Amino acid sequence: MPSGKLQVIPLGGLGEFGMNSMALRYNDEIIVIDAGMTFPDAELMGVDIVTPDFTYLIENKEKVRALFLTHGHEDHIGAIPFLLSDVNIPVYGTEFTLALVERRLEEHDMLKEAKLRIVKAGDKVEIGPFKVEFIRVTHSIVASVALAIETPLGVVIHTGDFKVDPTPTDNELFDLHTFAEYGKRGVLLLLSDSTNVDRPGYTESERAVRPRIEDIMIRADRRVIISCFSSSIHRLQMILDLAYENGKKVGFLGRSMNNVTEIAHDLGLLHIPTGILLRPQDIMNHPPNKTVVVVSGTQGEPMSALSRVAVDNHKSLKIERGDAVVLSARIIPGNEKAIYRMINHVARRGADVIYGSMNPPVHVSGHASSEELKLILNLVRPKYFIPVHGEYRQLSKHAKLAEHLRSSGLEASFILDTGDTVIIDDKGARRGDRVTVGRICIDSGSIDEVVEDLVIRDRRHMSEDGFVIPIIAIDKHTGKSEGLPEIVSRGFLSDTNKEVLDAARLVVAKTLETSTMEERTDWGVMQEKIRADLKRFLTKQTSRRPLIMPVILEV
Repeated sequence: MPSGKLQVIPLGGLGEFGMNSMALRYNDEIIVIDAGMTFPDAELMGVDIVTPDFTYLIENKEKVRALFLTHGHEDHIGAIPFLLSDVNIPVYGTEFTLALVERRLEEHDMLKEAKLRIVKAGDKVEIGPFKVEFIRVTHSIVASVALAIETPLGVVIHTGDFKVDPTPTDNELFDLHTFAEYGKRGVLLLLSDSTNVDRPGYTESERAVRPRIEDIMIRADRRVIISCFSSSIHRLQMILDLAYENGKKVGFLGRSMNNVTEIAHDLGLLHIPTGILLRPQDIMNHPPNKTVVVVSGTQGEPMSALSRVAVDNHKSLKIERGDAVVLSARIIPGNEKAIYRMINHVARRGADVIYGSMNPPVHVSGHASSEELKLILNLVRPKYFIPVHGEYRQLSKHAKLAEHLRSSGLEASFILDTGDTVIIDDKGARRGDRVTVGRICIDSGSIDEVVEDLVIRDRRHMSEDGFVIPIIAIDKHTGKSEGLPEIVSRGFLSDTNKEVLDAARLVVAKTLETSTMEERTDWGVMQEKIRADLKRFLTKQTSRRPLIMPVILEV
């Protein structure tokens, strides 16, 4: 065995969901696999997104050679602008994945400097001591790949996110043959997706969704409104095909939905039948029984298209009695309260809401269940195994799933948290020293507004711009405001600027007046609307950005 040293360095995504990023280092050369983000917890007020702390890569930037992407979900590509702003390395990914990355880089005016390299399944790329082969896998987003990385010490396989779909809707089959070939030749280390390890059996094929969606469309007397993840191109194609077969037209609502469908159509991944599309402004004028609307916002995000539709605050769509509303997406843990609140709003309008577990299903997962995970383990038969993508309970269960390989070559499994490392050399594999990791909180989606520590950030924010607390009393039964809102301000404006705060009270009052009753009784929606309107007004009037914390009192 060569005398070099291979280090496995997870920078995000282990012991947590989201922010997936992994570095592999052989001697003094480093490659990175994925650079994802996550959305903030409720307590991270004012934070828009959270990315991994890339300090390790920045400190070793002269050694970092390239970034390899497994697929285009935000938890795998969302932090790329923030990484490339400090370490501008070549980025390798499939055409669709890089098209999504381009949109992200355009938002940050970074596209000209980016070095994007398009690859396809079956391609091999050699960088320093690493030779990387891209292997086709099936997942809930098109153009997903696993990575087989040849190093002087042996082959490392990183599955990315996957499920083994035997009947994918685009007929692009999971490349089990290549996994098996590597298994025959010998694999040093397997890194495998653990998201659904606690689900027994096999994850259903994407085709399993078709019978239920078709039944809904056939039976519907009025509009069919379907919400799914905008990246689910297979699902969107199915909806378009079924609508066409049933003589219906389709409208798309939501910024992310329009962006992704445009990209997929341009790349030939989404085929739109001629004459089927409805412009948003034409949706309500089209015969309801001939209308299908696809809306983004499956997780109840306060200002998403579906959340606004649910409370009659969307200019292009109004839910009416008898409409069928389908949530064709997984309820992500932690989002239950917001989602069920949104479902309640929809149900109040007399719509038939279809969601959750049923047979046939309206949604299937894009992640492998336990039997598929066993299949990959048995094909690859690695010497060492590190489960990735999941909280500790999933990683631990996946490691136990691999124990049956002890008799056929598996020497050790490592359950890691983000920042833990594993070293492999001629002496074998062992845990190494921890590296600097953490969460970087990003405010307003700007690279320049990184929140290194939330407490420090809040103190600095308040010391520079102060804070403003609008206090609103709302009757919980009628949704009406009890008098003008009060504005409490500290460290923002002196008493001589009283007219600005008086005008701010009127801004908040106007926001309340122009909101529907259901919005006024939904604290999450109202706080976000008040914060956005007041932030816009105060920034325009004062060129300062105080911390705005709306307080709603229920009376």
